[in-house]
Amino acid sequence: MKPHTTTTLIDELTQAVGAAHVLTGNAIPLQSCTDWFQTHTHVPLALVRPGTPVEVAQVMTICHRHGQPVTPQGGLTGLVAGAVPAENDIALSLARLNGIEEIDTAACTLTVLAGTPLQTAQDAARAAGLLLAVDLGARGSCQVGGNIATNAGGNRVIRYGMFRDQVLGLEAVLADGTVVCGLNKMLKNNAGYDLRQLFIGSEGTLGIVTRAVLRLHPQPQSCNTAWCTLPDYDTVVRFLRHAQRTLSGTLSAFEVMWPDFHELATTRIPGLRSPVNAHGLQVLIEMEGGEAGRDMAMFSNMLEAALEQGWLRDAAIAQSLKERESFWRLRDAVSEFPLMWAPYCGYDVSLPISSLGRFVDELQRALRDTFPHCEHVHFGHVGDSNLHVGVHIRPGHGVFPEDRIDACVYGIVRRYGGSISAEHGIGEHKKAYLSHSRTPQELALMRTIKHAMDPKNILNRGKVLA
Repeated sequence: MKPHTTTTLIDELTQAVGAAHVLTGNAIPLQSCTDWFQTHTHVPLALVRPGTPVEVAQVMTICHRHGQPVTPQGGLTGLVAGAVPAENDIALSLARLNGIEEIDTAACTLTVLAGTPLQTAQDAARAAGLLLAVDLGARGSCQVGGNIATNAGGNRVIRYGMFRDQVLGLEAVLADGTVVCGLNKMLKNNAGYDLRQLFIGSEGTLGIVTRAVLRLHPQPQSCNTAWCTLPDYDTVVRFLRHAQRTLSGTLSAFEVMWPDFHELATTRIPGLRSPVNAHGLQVLIEMEGGEAGRDMAMFSNMLEAALEQGWLRDAAIAQSLKERESFWRLRDAVSEFPLMWAPYCGYDVSLPISSLGRFVDELQRALRDTFPHCEHVHFGHVGDSNLHVGVHIRPGHGVFPEDRIDACVYGIVRRYGGSISAEHGIGEHKKAYLSHSRTPQELALMRTIKHAMDPKNILNRGKVLA
C-alpha cells in the first residue's frame, strides 16, 4: 500500500473509532502481535479496537474499500497462529465489545457481546442459576467470539457438545461491512439455511462475530469426581461405555492420561502428586447431577461394578472440593509443558475412539525411532475422540525438527482417517496439512464459499486454506 494511501486509511479508521483506539508502531502491545505459543510475532500496520458492532462494520467497510487485509483478534489464547497478523495487516481487537446484554431464564439463553471473556459469561449464567456448559482452561482470557470462531471444545464436550452446540443465534460483520443479524433464541428454527454455521469454526475468515445468543442449561446441584488407573486402552473404552450407561446421561468429563503424561507431571512439576499408587492409564472421571445423595450412590456403585469386573487397578474418589481441584490441577499440568520443555510441539488431533489406542502405540514407536532423543506425552478427552500430544527433543541434539515432527504425527493421523484438528482450529500452523483430513472436493467447496463471502480476500488472509 502506498504511503499516502496508508495515511488516508489510518485517518479514516481514526474517525470511525477514535484516536485512542487506533494504535501504530511502538504503541501496539506485544500481545497483539502473537498468540499463546509466541512462535510467530508480527507487528501489524495498526491495531484497531472498535467499541460496538456498528464500529466493527465501519472498520470493515473502510478496509474493504482500501483492499486492506484484516486479522480479527479475540483473547489471543489460540495455539495455531490463527489470530497472528501479518506485518501489513490491520489487527482488529474485539476486547472492547464486552458485556452481557440479556439473560432470558425462560428461554435459557444468554445474549453476549463477542469480546466478553468466557468466564464472565459463565459467571453471569451461574448468577442466574444456569450453566454455560463449555469450559476451557483459558476461560479467564479467551473471548466468546473467539470461542465461536474456532468452535472451541474443552472438558465437557462428551456431555454438552462443542461450542457450536451452545450457539442458537449470532450477529456477524462480513468482509464488506455488511451486518448479518440472526440473534435467534429458539432451539428449533428450520427457516432456510442455517447461516450461523458459516461463521462457527471459520476462524474469522468468512466474517467477524460481534454478538451471540448462547444456550444455557440447568445448573448442576452435585458433582462427583474420581481418579482411576486402568491396565490398557481397551479397558478404558469398556469403562467409558459402562460409565455412560450406568450414569444415565450425567457423565460430564472423561479425561485419559497415558503413562508418559502421568510420569512427567508427577515427577517433574513441583507440587503435583498422584491420587493413586497403581501404574497404567489414568482416567479422571466426573459426573454432574441434580440430587447429591442419589448421585453419590450412583457414582460409587458405578465404580464398584468396574472394580468387580477387574477393569480398575485403583481408584480414588474426591472427598472435598479441595481434592477435586487437586485432581484437575494434575490433569491441567499440560499448561506447564511448553514452559518446561521449550522448544515444544503440541498437537490436537481426533481419531475414531476404537482406533485411538493403536494410534498412540504406533505414534510412540515412530517418535522414538525417528527422534531418539525425544520426550513425549499423550492425553485427551477421549470420550469425544480428542487426543493431545506433546513432543520435546532433549537439548544438545541440533535444531528443533518441528517440520519433521509435524509430518510424522499428521502422517499417522491421515492413515487412521483422523482429523488434524479436534478443537484448536487450523490457523496458519496446520493449513499445509488440511488435505490430510479433507477431500479435494471439500477443499474446493471451502474456497468457493470463501471467495463468495470475501472476494477481495481481506479477512484473516493466509489462514486455514493454503
